[in-house]
Amino acid sequence: MKTNQTSRLAVVVAAALLAVARLGADVIETKTGARILGKVTKIDAGSITVDTDYAGTITVKQDAVKTLTTDDPVAVRLESGTRFDGRISTAADGSLQIAGSDGTITTPVSKVTSSWNAGEKDPQLLAMERHWAYEAAVDITGKTGNSEQLGTAASVRATLKTPEDTLQFYSAYDRQVADHLKSSDQFKAGVDYQNNFKGKNSWYVRDEGGFDRVKDIELYNVAAAGMGYDLIKKPKHTLTGRFGLSFRYEGYKNPATTDVKSAGLDIGFNHEWEFDDSKLVNRLSYVPAFEDFSNFRLTHESFYEIPLSKPQWKLRIGVSNDYNSQPGVGVDRLDTSYFTRLVLNWK
Repeated sequence: MKTNQTSRLAVVVAAALLAVARLGADVIETKTGARILGKVTKIDAGSITVDTDYAGTITVKQDAVKTLTTDDPVAVRLESGTRFDGRISTAADGSLQIAGSDGTITTPVSKVTSSWNAGEKDPQLLAMERHWAYEAAVDITGKTGNSEQLGTAASVRATLKTPEDTLQFYSAYDRQVADHLKSSDQFKAGVDYQNNFKGKNSWYVRDEGGFDRVKDIELYNVAAAGMGYDLIKKPKHTLTGRFGLSFRYEGYKNPATTDVKSAGLDIGFNHEWEFDDSKLVNRLSYVPAFEDFSNFRLTHESFYEIPLSKPQWKLRIGVSNDYNSQPGVGVDRLDTSYFTRLVLNWK
C-alpha cells in the first residue's frame, strides 16, 4: 500500500511540476495542431526561434503559426516599422494581442517582422552601427633534401560595414623561393568602398597598388569607380557584379618592356556564401585597356573557410590566379597559387 501511495504521490508531483513549467513558458500552436513550449528568443526573416528543454532550439516558419503566447514581455517590430513592448497573447480570431504599459494593440501574426528581449537594444539599430572587423592570415611552407623550397605569405584586412556601405583596407605579401630562385615576390595594398544607395544597386570606388618583382613590375596601380548590382542578396548569400571605368599603370624595370598607362574598363564579381559553420568566397576582377582591349589584367581568388576549435581561428583553403595578357619580356602570363592559410578574426 505504501508503495502504491508513494508512486501516486510521485505522479501527482510530476504533473504539478509539469503544469508549473507550462505556465512559465511561451507557447506556440501551429496550424497542424502541434504545440511547442519553450522560450521565444527571436522572430526574424519569417521564422520564429524557440529554445526548449526537450528538443533544443526549434525554428518554426511564421506562416505556419496559428497562435503565439509569451510569458514575459518582448519587444516587437511590426511591418509598418512600429515598435511595441509587451506580453503577447492570441485573440479568439487568431490575431495577436500585445499588452504593454501604454495599452494593447492587435495585429495579425504575418505583420510581425522581428522581436527580441524587452529592454535590449533594437537589433536593427545595432546593425546600423559602424564597427571594425579585422583579419590576419599567414602560411609558411618549406621543403629540404633533394631540393630547397621556402614559401611565406601574409595578409591583413580591416572592414567597416553597415547595411548602407562597406569600407575595406587590405594588404598582402607573397614570396616563394625554390632552389634559391624566386618564383613569387609580390606585394599589394588597397582600399575598396561600396555604397548601397538603393535596394540591390550600389556605387563603388577602389584603388590597389604594389609591385611584382618576378613579373618585373616595379610599381603598378589600378584606380577604378563604377556601379554595382546584387545578383543575389540574401542574409548569408550575396553575389555582386560591378561595372566601371579604371586607370591602370604598370611600370617595368626592363627598358625593353613598354610601361602601361591607360584608361579602361573595370569589371568584377564578388561572391560570398555562408553556411552553418563555414564560408565560400570568390572574387574576380577584369581590367582591359581602352587603347588595346587585348591588353588586360585578370585576377581571381577562391577559398573555402572552416572554423577551428576556437571560432576566431579559421583554416582557409583556396587558389588564386594573376593573369597579364601582355607581360614583361621573358615573363609568363599566368601565376597560379594554391594555399592553406591560418586566419585570425577579431573585432
